[in-house]
Amino acid sequence: MHQLTDIPTRPFPGQGLVACLGLGLAALGRPGYINLGHDQDTRDGRGVEAMRERAFAVLDRAWAAGLRYFDTARSYGRGEEFLGDWLRERALATEAVTVASKWGYTYTAGWRIDAEQHEVKDHSLAVLRRQWRETQANLRGFLNLYQIHSATLQSGVLNDAAVHAELARLKDAGTLIGLTLSGPNQADVLESALALRVDGVPLFDAVQSTWNLLEPSAGPRLETAQGAGLAVIIKEALANGRLTTRNQMADFTDRRRLLEDLAQRLNTSLDALALAAALARPWVSVVLSGATTEAQLESNIRACSVHWDAQAESAIQALAEDSHAYWDKRARLAWN
Repeated sequence: MHQLTDIPTRPFPGQGLVACLGLGLAALGRPGYINLGHDQDTRDGRGVEAMRERAFAVLDRAWAAGLRYFDTARSYGRGEEFLGDWLRERALATEAVTVASKWGYTYTAGWRIDAEQHEVKDHSLAVLRRQWRETQANLRGFLNLYQIHSATLQSGVLNDAAVHAELARLKDAGTLIGLTLSGPNQADVLESALALRVDGVPLFDAVQSTWNLLEPSAGPRLETAQGAGLAVIIKEALANGRLTTRNQMADFTDRRRLLEDLAQRLNTSLDALALAAALARPWVSVVLSGATTEAQLESNIRACSVHWDAQAESAIQALAEDSHAYWDKRARLAWN
């Protein structure tokens, strides 16, 4: 099993040095998710206690390997609850971990995989205040970073002065404030966010964005954000499983062959290769693993030992999809 020394650290604004590989609980806190093969990963149980046990097992393995950054959200079913319970049951000190959560989506699936709607988006001040109280109850002092969940230009959250004032109040009280991005306009949203000030002070300390070998379009703007002092957290580096062996889609054949050849040359797995590519971005603070099982996490951790080189960097240039096409495919992934 990988041990503590395997995970390098990187600077994280407001937190000092943080392990550059973190664990996200999107697939651990609720029975249904859009990752390819999620139903196989949870086939041994999807009840609350089975999911809690699985989450604790993966969290334990992450801790043993040296991961210290943990990411959850109000909409991840019981993700915050599981994480908070694990932190307290393991008697971890608040300063030993960096914990991020998000507000703006409400989980509505009722623990069902076949729910018509799994979450509802609302970036209003009322939801921020309600979900802040819920997050505090679940995490009880462990929260370091609170993020707007999937901020978009359409949601209006970047134009809501009342929300900005409330977030600035939380920031003044000691919580880092961030936003997460999603969709083909990630770069445009981030540009607007970087210009946002409250009483002359930049509001955001961090940005969490999708970046992967199929959808790298936000990269230049993320590099700008890092240069402006924000922590940059990468999510969906495996493209919800599309950058793993589980993707047997016909339109992926050529890309899969290229990835397999590259992984063989670098003596690693496809998932570790994709994560290593994200880790190779010099502007990245943390890359999130979205592992559902201990075995997946072990494979993901191999990314930290991949020796990325110029040949690999050149090879991945052929992998990117049109951004709108990528997000259209993601929107069609089934909850399973």
